[in-house]
Amino acid sequence: MEFTAGNHGAGVRSDCFVRLIPTPDQDLCIDLKSKVGSMYSESIRDLCRNVLKFFGVEQVKLELDDSGALPFTIAARLEAVITKHIQTDKEYLLPMLPQNLYSTARDMDRVTRLYLPGNNPKLMINAGIYGSHGIILDLEDSVAPEKKYEARFLVRNALRSVDFHGAERMVRINQLPAGLEDLKFCIPHGVHLILIPKCEHATQVLQTDQKISEILGRKNDAIHLMPIIENAAGVMNAYEIARASENVVALAIGLEDYTADIGTQRTPEGKETFFARSMVVNAARAANIQPIDSVFPDIDDMEALKRNVLESKALGFAGMGCIHPRQVPVIHENFLPDEADTLKAKRIVAAFEKAKKDGFGVVALDSKMIDLPVVNRALRTIERAVRAGRIPKDWRDTYDQ
Repeated sequence: MEFTAGNHGAGVRSDCFVRLIPTPDQDLCIDLKSKVGSMYSESIRDLCRNVLKFFGVEQVKLELDDSGALPFTIAARLEAVITKHIQTDKEYLLPMLPQNLYSTARDMDRVTRLYLPGNNPKLMINAGIYGSHGIILDLEDSVAPEKKYEARFLVRNALRSVDFHGAERMVRINQLPAGLEDLKFCIPHGVHLILIPKCEHATQVLQTDQKISEILGRKNDAIHLMPIIENAAGVMNAYEIARASENVVALAIGLEDYTADIGTQRTPEGKETFFARSMVVNAARAANIQPIDSVFPDIDDMEALKRNVLESKALGFAGMGCIHPRQVPVIHENFLPDEADTLKAKRIVAAFEKAKKDGFGVVALDSKMIDLPVVNRALRTIERAVRAGRIPKDWRDTYDQ
């Protein structure tokens, strides 16, 4: 019998493949092949010995084919094979990076969230440098069924050991009920937000929230939730899902699964998804949370992406998913307030504040009445422009009507 984890072969980088073979009549043997062995073979062997010793595993042959994996990856692959070999509740935890000790606000910008396959460490290492607001370590669709178990250890270690440069650290768990097991590998390890895929009913949100509370040992008041609507039932129940828990901060839609569920295909015009997208926007806005649009599947056509972003923004979405880093700047540039949006918002806020100062109960701008919801929307536009660095925080000091 043998146990394996990891990846090897042509094209594999920053990963390793581990094979553990029990040898009841022989002491520990480590067979190491490494592309960086001339510099790091001893440190790799030491890490292997430490992990095996931690779990009390001695009589095994360990074969490790290393393609330049970092310690968090090697440790994750080792723990995956060891826990297949023995029953244990122990966890081999690497230190949490000090720069990862931050939280994220309920109303932070979530214009972009970058999906990363949960079993591919190469894509995790530098993901934070691309500037997306959120980084999703995905345990669901991007991970092959036979790799899901080992991916949990890699995602856990990445949460602790990878510098995501201030991005909101997100994990997309598997569809419930299997996804509830995923939570044990991320809730105690610095995750900020859990995406609940293929969410059809409010009860799935409540089950997730309850499981998080059990793991935390207290009522959940720290981990945000983002249900993903991906079928017709979810669309019809979107409002109940959006308001199922105070920890729901955003509601997303997944159009690939949705179009398959209703028996059609995605088209560039998007007529087949207009109803569902509008339902999600209205449900989210009614529940005072952020509506988040689906990913755009063509990673090479930036003009088509720009058109999709502008349409998404016009529908009322607050952000969308990314499947490649090159999509991030295009989405940011076209989702965030432009010069015309910002100027209009400034005029509305300035007119409202002047009317209030002068004691007028009615506010008008360009012969049009301005009510409070319009003012609040303008204030949100300005806040986003300030956070994006497009206007200074003290814009009022230099503003001239």
